[in-house]
Amino acid sequence: MIYSEKVMDHFSNPRNVGAIADADGVGEVGNAKCGDIMKIYLKIENDIITDVKFKTFGCGAAVATSSMATELIKGKPVSEALKLTNKAVVDALDGLPAVKIHCSVLAEEAIKAAIADYLVKQGKNPADYGIKEACNSCCSSCGSSCNEK
Repeated sequence: MIYSEKVMDHFSNPRNVGAIADADGVGEVGNAKCGDIMKIYLKIENDIITDVKFKTFGCGAAVATSSMATELIKGKPVSEALKLTNKAVVDALDGLPAVKIHCSVLAEEAIKAAIADYLVKQGKNPADYGIKEACNSCCSSCGSSCNEK
């Protein structure tokens, strides 16, 4: 399997690793059967994501997509972060092998889950912001099989 230089860089030197103790929103997606679990922590002030951290258990592509996704939303308004797609994450990494695309889907879903958590804590309904329930069944939303690793 061939990975781009950006994937290798974000795997070898991941950005924004860790947790935020007093996070305004936390989202976790994935499944131990699949092997990829992502947890995203958000700090939000005046509707701007001022800090974002992640913890990922999974393959190199899962770590790289988590790292890149956090970079893409840091400093952005919540409304803009909600528009982040797995395709944008893949494009920012200069591509991923087809069997690893599900990692970018999990990164997108983890961010949406963290934003949903934030919205609920603010007394808002995530569905009003277009957030569906996060994928917790690993790979089902993209049609990949967890056995494709």
